Amino acid sequence: MAGDQLSVTFAALADPTRRAILARLSQGEASVTELAKPFDLSLPGISKHLKVLQRAGLVTQSRNAQWRPCRLEPGRLKEASEWVGDYRRFWDESFQRLDDVLQDLIQKEKTNGDKERDHDAQD
Repeated sequence: MAGDQLSVTFAALADPTRRAILARLSQGEASVTELAKPFDLSLPGISKHLKVLQRAGLVTQSRNAQWRPCRLEPGRLKEASEWVGDYRRFWDESFQRLDDVLQDLIQKEKTNGDKERDHDAQD
């Protein structure tokens, strides 16, 4: 079910360490050791994060002799982005309507102020 996969994706993205790993992988493949360098985590700790990212379909790990490079899989991120994008359109439209109301109020206030000045000038 797509909704379930979306939940798994967002759960994986909820952790800042995993988001940092994805940010690093967006620059290219990296080994587990390379991914662990910026963190105060053991290799098994990084491996646990990678397993979560792999289950979510965000990362794959291949084997090349002794080297097991990790690679970003952007498809799931695209799905999450599209889902969030639907709500962004909602908020953009809501803010536009709010802006229209605010501009209308500003215009009415300006018109009322002009009328009061004209009335005071006549007195």
